[in-house]
Amino acid sequence: MAALKTETITVRIEPAVKAGLKAVAEQERRSLANMIEVIMRDDCERSGVAISEPSTANSKA
Repeated sequence: MAALKTETITVRIEPAVKAGLKAVAEQERRSLANMIEVIMRDDCERSGVAISEPSTANSKA
């Protein structure tokens, strides 16, 4: 099964926001990137925006 290719985004945020995000990520034992993804997924869910998940099944089975 091929690995899922991730995308890169670049954002600028205030240092205090980054420090807060880093603190929360450390409390939850997550990387900064994973914490951002979790927050974005939660916000999409609260807003009613569906995020389609890639199929993990092997299509040649």
